[in-house]
Amino acid sequence: MAGVYHQLPTELLTTAQMYEADRCAISGGISGERLMEAAGAAVVAEIRRRWASRPVLIMCGPGNNGGDGFVVARMLDAEGWPVTLALLGDKGKLEGDARLNADRWEGDIVPLSSDLLDGAALIVDALFGAGLTRPLEGVAQAVISALADTDVPCVAVDIPSGVHGDTGMVLGSAVSADLTVTFFRRKPGHLPMPGRARSGEVVIADIGIPEVVLDSINRQTHANTPGLWLADFPWPRAEDHKYTRGHAVIAGGAAMAGAGRLASWAARRIGAGLVTVAASPEVLPQYTADAPGLLTLPFRTADEFAEILVDDRKNAVLIGPGGGVSRTTHDIVLAAANAGKAVVIDADALTAFREAPGELFGALEGGKSVLTPHEGEFSRLFKMTGDKLSRARKAAEQADAVVLLKGADTIVAAPDGRATINFNAPPTLATAGAGDVLAGTILGLMAQGMPPFEAAAAAAWLSGDIASAFGPGLLAEDICAGIPGSLAGLKKTAGPG
Repeated sequence: MAGVYHQLPTELLTTAQMYEADRCAISGGISGERLMEAAGAAVVAEIRRRWASRPVLIMCGPGNNGGDGFVVARMLDAEGWPVTLALLGDKGKLEGDARLNADRWEGDIVPLSSDLLDGAALIVDALFGAGLTRPLEGVAQAVISALADTDVPCVAVDIPSGVHGDTGMVLGSAVSADLTVTFFRRKPGHLPMPGRARSGEVVIADIGIPEVVLDSINRQTHANTPGLWLADFPWPRAEDHKYTRGHAVIAGGAAMAGAGRLASWAARRIGAGLVTVAASPEVLPQYTADAPGLLTLPFRTADEFAEILVDDRKNAVLIGPGGGVSRTTHDIVLAAANAGKAVVIDADALTAFREAPGELFGALEGGKSVLTPHEGEFSRLFKMTGDKLSRARKAAEQADAVVLLKGADTIVAAPDGRATINFNAPPTLATAGAGDVLAGTILGLMAQGMPPFEAAAAAAWLSGDIASAFGPGLLAEDICAGIPGSLAGLKKTAGPG
């Protein structure tokens, strides 16, 4: 039975949730034996799509991941491939479906050893899968270390051994796979770094687990794709005018006006009806010199900034880009929060609270705000350790705000436990001003009424989509200019309406 392949679904299932999916499928009448046979067949199908017959080393572990490996070995051997099957541990200690498939294997079983890498032209990693929770040691660690010194292609079953299935963290050392074949759904560990880099191309195989099992699983972690937030995207309606499209306010800096300018361009491009930059009066001409459609207002003190926000039509505020770490920055954040506005807090506005983060968290209201730290800003504000996904989730709960933790694997987390992992960002996004464009895009979407979590996730995806289409030589200004094209593609996906 070959696997059935389809567009990658967004749900990411933890190891425990995947065990529950298996359990529900088995209790519904699909045997574990059948699931393992389908899993092995799916791996074989993907191998045959990419490689012709060649000497293959199949490394099997002591659990069900190893059982999948025995199925792969049996099927490739039946097709005439030269197969070497290496087992970590004793065959006599295998249990259940893994033991059943080990007994079906009629070839030799040799102990796992680094020496077996010599002469192999393809390696199948079926050692541990997503269930591993402690660092590799002994023979397994030695073999994986030796594997790193070869250029032999490697196929991982479920997830590369040594990568934590729930976090993407490497447990001491881990396989670097060219291809990973996983089953039913991806795991959270497939998308964050370094797990994403170790997984190579990821293919999801349908091995017969019915979709209905998801009904009993609390799915709170997703891959960031438009399907997650497109229904909430604020497309203009025929009856709209500029005032119904929201009025965004950006606190502009004096010394680094470029940051606020980029944010304002992004907010306008993404569809905000009106955008006002509020800044010291002497620098306001820098903001409007090449942006005649931008509004400006002067302010010097937090009280004057609060007066600007008295107008109820000004419904979303961005503070931080180029603002400087100062008491004024600190105070205007509190003014915006106390005014009940949707607030995006970025860059210097986060660092302004490094000595008293609780003061910021206490002012934020009901998950209406978005914090957009990079790792340095995050560590100064939250002072927590652990994997990136868990830290983002804990921070969102602590701050009672959506947290967008930036990076190649940007994570957006909501106070209610939802999280999404972005995976379309190319390295070219590591350029000055990209974060300001991101913050302005979030602001513009929130001004139009898009919920904070969805707005942050959409903005992260759009940045990656634009940068990927643009290619080398990307500047932050190019991201702003690319917004219309990316929106046009999204609109085709969304369809009429």
